[in-house]
Amino acid sequence: MDYIKNNKAAWEEGFDNRKPCWGDDNHIKLKSERLAFFNDDMKAEIEKLDFQGKRVAQFCCNNGRELLSLMELGAAGAVGFDIAENIIAQAKDTAQKAGIENCDFVACNILEIPDSYYGQFDIVLLTVGAICWFEDLEVFFEKAAKCLKGGGLLIMNEIHPFENMVPVPGEDEFDPRNMDRLAFSYFRKEPWLQNKGMDYMTGEYKSKTFTSFSHTLSEIINSLSANGLKTVRFNEYDYDIGITDVYDGFGLPLSFILMAEKDKG
Repeated sequence: MDYIKNNKAAWEEGFDNRKPCWGDDNHIKLKSERLAFFNDDMKAEIEKLDFQGKRVAQFCCNNGRELLSLMELGAAGAVGFDIAENIIAQAKDTAQKAGIENCDFVACNILEIPDSYYGQFDIVLLTVGAICWFEDLEVFFEKAAKCLKGGGLLIMNEIHPFENMVPVPGEDEFDPRNMDRLAFSYFRKEPWLQNKGMDYMTGEYKSKTFTSFSHTLSEIINSLSANGLKTVRFNEYDYDIGITDVYDGFGLPLSFILMAEKDKG
């Protein structure tokens, strides 16, 4: 699990090198916009669900902005988990500034969430760029299943595995004159290593190493199933939610929303 320890260091370094004021005004948007920080399709799916009196967890919650925006739907309480201590500190600060008291944040390795949280949540939320940081999804979803109550729901809005096949701006393989090119294997097993910071948060700089992994759709769904999480909804979309918009509208599967229910027994 050394890659997880190294990712923690890379993320915390990244936050220390964040763009000026990055995340500092999230509390303002939370107070002025319904379901701030979710895209329209995710908003539509969330609005169909009943959050009243429910307890919600978010794995890899980053600075907490998405989880905090759910609290207006009547959740009884929520906990966000993320490995980066300084990013979690910003999440706590945002909650305080927004006046949201029933949402807590915990800095820890997702795979080491304490068993005191087992069976505590009606909903577990995963958003863009969560599952790529874990080599073994079956172990990852085992933790989610343990944290869910019987009959609980896992909601995932993620980058589509297909997008790992196409080169993006900044990669040597990217050619804007050849947008039909597939540069990488869908079944790639080697980890992705990069030392250029985390663009959306930091811009580019020589950073500590971020290690991430590709996962196929079959791996995602089978790993859920192996942990008693039955897929009940799966929608695919032709737009990106976290890497680049250069392929949006080309008819390629670039993102998805998946919901899976835990066995009630």
